[in-house]
Amino acid sequence: MNFASDNASPAHPNVIEAISRANHDFVGSYGSDPIMQRVRQQIRDIFEAPDAAVYLVATGSAANALALATYCPPWGAVYCHDVSHIEMDECGAPEFYTGGAKLAKISGAHAKIDPDALEHALASAAAVGVHNVQRGMLSLSNVTELGACYSADELSALCGLAKQYDLPVHLDGARFANALVATGATPAELSWRAGVDVLSFGGTKNGLMGVEAVVMFDPAKAWEFELRRKRGGHLFSKHRYLSAQMEAYLTDGLWLEMAGQANAMGSALAEGLGASNVAHLLHPADANMIFVSLPAGRHRAAQEAGAVFYPLPPHRGFDGPEDAMIPARLVASWCTSKADVAGYLSAIAAA
Repeated sequence: MNFASDNASPAHPNVIEAISRANHDFVGSYGSDPIMQRVRQQIRDIFEAPDAAVYLVATGSAANALALATYCPPWGAVYCHDVSHIEMDECGAPEFYTGGAKLAKISGAHAKIDPDALEHALASAAAVGVHNVQRGMLSLSNVTELGACYSADELSALCGLAKQYDLPVHLDGARFANALVATGATPAELSWRAGVDVLSFGGTKNGLMGVEAVVMFDPAKAWEFELRRKRGGHLFSKHRYLSAQMEAYLTDGLWLEMAGQANAMGSALAEGLGASNVAHLLHPADANMIFVSLPAGRHRAAQEAGAVFYPLPPHRGFDGPEDAMIPARLVASWCTSKADVAGYLSAIAAA
């Protein structure tokens, strides 16, 4: 019953087997391996983007920061939600890699940027010219940090506002597969057709050992990205081990199968909690992350039964009176089972 994070889940056996298969003979390095050629074509086919430039890195922070640095100048603003991953969880990496670009935080319910707030921020930016940070780019997240999903239409509306000011758009897709399953959209509809220029296409949270793709739908900045990746220390020499993971991920729809399982278990958790008379769901349970407020005693009972999950800041634990309401996050992964969900729900019901 581990609901701590989809980062905590193991890699899928197909992925481990693919790495083992790749571990033979001498193969070209730095992305010249034949597996990467196949991965590049897989991603182009999946996204219906035959000219897309595709690169692999090992972490989501690297994918996001290098993508932002390639498209936003140091004097620019990256418009993002105030609880986005690039704002809250990357230790200043976007600012570091861009050479000083400012993160301009925009509000909105459930970590989805409010279109009116974005329009106001864009319209009022750089009012006194050279003295101001300039408009740089827009960064969105799907799934958001609070578990909600943008529809293709919602993405299109926000991208459309950015395009009015000729701004490129980045999409943090650490859980992009979960968003696809949740919305029923195609990869193209939830990316370049909506107006996204560069996508951080996640895999680590969805059953990979450690690899993310950066997909640039217009290859004009591909060479700059390559230079930034190398200069930033994120070009793997034995690249085939990244390629092998991504190839296994995309073969026979494994990536969507794993996301579907995670989302289904997230929905089961949400439904069970919603049916109780003590839980309060804090955000829409669109994908695989559940945010819930429960009495401290119920949280403790679940932990005593073996469930692993975290309270939300500023809480550091579940101490306090039995009936003290404390918010927590539960995350289902590709290997979360019905038994895990049932065990957790039974524990809080019996408390």
